[in-house]
Amino acid sequence: MSNFKIQGNIVEITDRNIFFGEVEVEDGKIKSIHKISERRDEAHFILPGFIDSHVHIESSMLIPSEFARLAVVHGTVATISDPHEIANVCGMEGVEFMIENGNTVPFKFNFGAPSCVPATIFETAGAELNHDDVKALLKRPEIKYLSEMMNFPGVLHQDEEVLKKIAAAHDLGKPVDGHAPGLRGDAVQQYIDAGISTDHECFTAEEALDKLQRGMKILIREGSAAKNFEALIDLLHDWPDMMMFCSDDKHPDSLVESHINEICARAVGKGIDIFNVLQAACINPILHYKLDVGALKTGDFADFIVAEDLVNFKIKQTFIDGVLLSENGEVVGDWIKHDQDKESVNHFDCSFKKAEDFAYAFTGEETIPVIEALDGQLITNRLTVVPKVSNGNIISDLENDILKMVVVNRYHHAPIAVSFVKNFGLKEGVIASSVAHDSHNIIAVGVDDNSICAAVNLVIKETGGVVALGNGKEEVLPLPVAGLMSNQNGYEVAALYTSIDQFSKELGATLVAPFMTLSFMALLVIPHLKLSDKGLFDGDKFKFV
Repeated sequence: MSNFKIQGNIVEITDRNIFFGEVEVEDGKIKSIHKISERRDEAHFILPGFIDSHVHIESSMLIPSEFARLAVVHGTVATISDPHEIANVCGMEGVEFMIENGNTVPFKFNFGAPSCVPATIFETAGAELNHDDVKALLKRPEIKYLSEMMNFPGVLHQDEEVLKKIAAAHDLGKPVDGHAPGLRGDAVQQYIDAGISTDHECFTAEEALDKLQRGMKILIREGSAAKNFEALIDLLHDWPDMMMFCSDDKHPDSLVESHINEICARAVGKGIDIFNVLQAACINPILHYKLDVGALKTGDFADFIVAEDLVNFKIKQTFIDGVLLSENGEVVGDWIKHDQDKESVNHFDCSFKKAEDFAYAFTGEETIPVIEALDGQLITNRLTVVPKVSNGNIISDLENDILKMVVVNRYHHAPIAVSFVKNFGLKEGVIASSVAHDSHNIIAVGVDDNSICAAVNLVIKETGGVVALGNGKEEVLPLPVAGLMSNQNGYEVAALYTSIDQFSKELGATLVAPFMTLSFMALLVIPHLKLSDKGLFDGDKFKFV
């Protein structure tokens, strides 16, 4: 480990102070920080590294070591990572894979114990983690917290299994993450009283303020699909000790562009005090999750970044444990090594389909319920629509942008769930994916049964992947690790994903992130109407339609 000194404008976040000085690093820790003079305008800025306070690494379609490759160049040194997605596919083996692969790089992944595997009883998952499994995970030093408790009805109805998982975290002195979209008043108070301390699902300032006033910490989320920055950022003026930044779900193309640094730049652009911004980005996650991450203090781990300025947050250098990992947008050194032979965890037992398997018989109903996808949101609306019928079947209605959507069980042979969705905009072909929160069955939306069948079979052939197909052309991004992640170089995966995303838009897709939005159409724990492999689901009443 190298010993060195570095000079610049040193940003002391908790003391709310900036001065020109020198940081001395010895054996991976900060030996000393001393002031040389007042701030120098021409010098760069040295500050603690950024932390993504809630992210599913799997959503980047990259294994942890490759996620690190893309994140460090933006000044991210650590994540609070919920391995919920791979746990729903592969159980304990999946969580173990994430920890082991994360340990191959110096980046600081801090994993949680997934609290909801399966997420609900209304879908088919590949595994189940009971409270004993969760307790065993929580005893591990790499596991810093109990991951988002999405089963808020279970909390409110005092489900015994749910309460045992929460109690296990409290007994071990580890925090419990929340997930309570739209929960307000007495109901959210009951949820907080159960010992749940954060929420990243607020989509209005009023909801977030209600939770803040009750002592809950609020995460401002800017992911590839769900974006709550504009709604919540003004709360950071008054609640700097109670807020953090996260991406939750970030696809590889947007991770190439930016990470937490972009949220900081936008916050400063909104007139938020720089120290409030950096408190949320760098300090609050360390305090809340008791992380072994440095905050630029003498004696801390030398986890810090060098930024050109505190406006755009263009990152010049990223250091973790005193080692330079990236410089000027490029990874430095050969610190990313992973054994592709070990990266074969998966759970796929699914036979190829025929076009007639996707038919939706018309039984005389005057109207049908239709999911309305909303750009940039996880929530959906419920529409009531007159169906388009042909040869005794309800079919996609391209004129009104109402397309057939299917969910296919990837774990065993089962009937296919079929429904209809508005706002995807496709005029040709289909998009399909084995990334479908939370159980990651195969999901597809398309204009006709032949296209849908061909795309689903491509996903099955690859034992997981993202597919766009139409106009006599097909593009596939294979995801062999759990049907969720590629084990290839992160930048190459991002380029492939960018290509397939662009192709989906050539087919007519109108959403900013069509594949990310598609992945949430099976997310039953978010209102209002979703599709699981077992059927159309009402997220408000928590039962099938």
